[in-house]
Parts: sequence; structure tokens; C-alpha cells
Amino acid sequence: MVDDNADLLDLLQKVINRAGHTVCTAGDGQQALVLAEGQEFDLVITDLIMPVVEGVEMIMRFKKQHPRTRIIAMSGGGARVSARSYLGIAQGLGVVRTLVKPFSNDELLQNVNWELAIRREKTSGDQAEIVAGTV
Repeated sequence: MVDDNADLLDLLQKVINRAGHTVCTAGDGQQALVLAEGQEFDLVITDLIMPVVEGVEMIMRFKKQHPRTRIIAMSGGGARVSARSYLGIAQGLGVVRTLVKPFSNDELLQNVNWELAIRREKTSGDQAEIVAGTV
């Protein structure tokens, strides 16, 4: 999971962990890319507006390095652009789902579970791991 908001990152990690999934976290896109150098993840959940390496750039680089990894993008928008505009760009880059902040824990878990089920079907039930962080 990738997000620059440490409180949100901590909360989302706890919600996903309680559902029985393993979660790694990163505070920005650069940290997520470094974390992914040594391992493969089934699902990445990332914010789009972040410092250092923002979400759109991280998604493009991540998809190039890990084309099988499924990505969920989340955004609350920015000062001049709506969340839906940012998320539309992310969809064009190949993210599988989008979440507009704020979203419920149930909405998050429903999307995570759907995507992990799809990933498991494609990889014959391998152990699933999630990168969590700020994007």
C-alpha cells in the first residue's frame, strides 16, 4: 500500500491485515518502487498525489517492471483537479480499480478481495501479498 498520509496508511494496513492479508507499506512512489525491486506483489494500492514520485509515474514504472501485478488507485483529488480526473488517468495506465477518497473499509476490502481472487485464478492460488503505501 502506498500513501504519503501516515495515519491513513496505518489505518488501511490494519483493515487489510485483519482480513488476513499480508501488507507492505511505502510512504511515496519511490519507496514503493525500491520495495518492489526484490519481490513480486499480487496487488498494489496507491494514492495518486504524493511527494518524491507521484502515483501516475509510479504506476507507469511499476507496470513496466511488474506487468502481472494488479493495481488499485485511490485519490481524493487536488486543489485544481478532481479525484475522478486523476483516477481516469490512472485507468488509462491500466489500473484495475479506482477508489475515491474517502471510501469505507467495506468498499476497500471488497475491491481487495475481488482483485486478489482474480490474481489467484491467474496464478493458480499463489500466496498473495499487497504493497501498501502513499501514492
